[in-house]
Amino acid sequence: MQIQADSVEDYISKIPEERQEVFRKIFNVVNDNLPQGFKENISYGMVGWAVPLETYPAGYHCTPGSPLPFMSLASQKNFIALYHMGIYAKPELLDWFVAEFPKYSKRKLDMGKSCIRFKNMDDIPFELLAEVSKKMTLQDWISIYETQFKK
Repeated sequence: MQIQADSVEDYISKIPEERQEVFRKIFNVVNDNLPQGFKENISYGMVGWAVPLETYPAGYHCTPGSPLPFMSLASQKNFIALYHMGIYAKPELLDWFVAEFPKYSKRKLDMGKSCIRFKNMDDIPFELLAEVSKKMTLQDWISIYETQFKK
């Protein structure tokens, strides 16, 4: 489900009211803990953080001329989703996250390749989201991207 928005605040205003506070809190946790250099944006109908073109002019190979995406946050039909490309690309980070999750949440981890789904707004592991947001620098992400994804 994509939401057409011009800014984070515009996006938040368009999601269900009962999710807005939690969505904003997740956004702030990620935004406050990402290493320097990533820039907030709206892309693919989601709130996101990317490597700006000024830093990495080659951009994203799937959408030439676009910044290299790193993390995204979306309000889907039945859940809030946090997409972390570093977890998808680096098995050690995935293993760490999966091992840590039960220490922060009583719920079972609901996760796809890069997508962490939160269906219950009362049990979101904000401290863990802060920690995983810190784990990969801009340069780390560019290096992984160039070796694993760029054609």
